Amino acid sequence: MIIETDRLSLIPLTAQQLRQWTGDILSLEKELDCRYCAEPMDGTFLDIVKGQITKTESDNLNYLYHTFWVLIRKTDRVVVGSADFKDIPNKNGEVEIGYGLGKDYEHNGYMTEAVQAMCNWAIAQNGVSHVIAETDVDNPQSQNVLKRCGFVQYKEDKTVWWRL
Repeated sequence: MIIETDRLSLIPLTAQQLRQWTGDILSLEKELDCRYCAEPMDGTFLDIVKGQITKTESDNLNYLYHTFWVLIRKTDRVVVGSADFKDIPNKNGEVEIGYGLGKDYEHNGYMTEAVQAMCNWAIAQNGVSHVIAETDVDNPQSQNVLKRCGFVQYKEDKTVWWRL
């Protein structure tokens, strides 16, 4: 399954492709015929992606909610970012989205385009009534992406929570 937008192909990674992304990015680039230029695969981000591998393997039926989706720019097959749903929909029909973009690709509308497409896909799925997201209080860029996609702030404590 691939979600297509005007400028991007959003490709969900299999568990094997997640392993390649975290340990052998050249083989992933070869397999997907792309060039990875998004967020660096290190630190906390690396730990998060590695943590999703087991979930992706153990819940094959719902793997699209556990994996990361790479955002490949159609014009040159460059991976500009990634996005994910952090788990299956909860009892309230909410699914949480997360996303990140390579620094060189900020302020081009790529993330707004990708988040909108992923939210449209999610809302069309059985059991999903809302997409939610969490941002840092001091991250207006991420908050603006959510606002442009129609999200509304519904809670603020140490972080800001949004709902579509």
